[in-house]
Amino acid sequence: MFNLEFNEAMRSALDLAAKASQQGDVPVGAIVLNSQGEVVGQGFNTREIDNDPMSHAEIVAMREAAIASNSWRLDDHTLVVTLEPCTMCAGAAVQSRISRIVFGAFDEKAGAVGSLWDVVRDRRLPHRPEVVSGVLADECSAILSEFFKNHR
Repeated sequence: MFNLEFNEAMRSALDLAAKASQQGDVPVGAIVLNSQGEVVGQGFNTREIDNDPMSHAEIVAMREAAIASNSWRLDDHTLVVTLEPCTMCAGAAVQSRISRIVFGAFDEKAGAVGSLWDVVRDRRLPHRPEVVSGVLADECSAILSEFFKNHR
């Protein structure tokens, strides 16, 4: 399997996604790794619990990473997330100057890192993170499919 270097991180994000599902939210999990590969931020969707439309896993994880790093600039950091980021999260990643976005499942309905839009690789932007897609995609898709099967 390709992208083996991110499999362990994605498995951690999947564990976080399961927590979101247990709390009745869409199962998306995210972690932020620093340049040494250490987890400095983590999160899962908490929109339902927080009644906050911005409580996406990526935002929660990047906020935690910024606090841990004592800087809003997340250069040399990697965002690992189970689902392709939406426009809000992709924009936040660009604004944080995150170096790399790694995601599992593609989001054909709202993805902004190549599926529906490609916010992060727009050449008009001053910062464009590297993108690694499809890491443990089957596992990431399965947890989402199961959730929506049970909630529709």
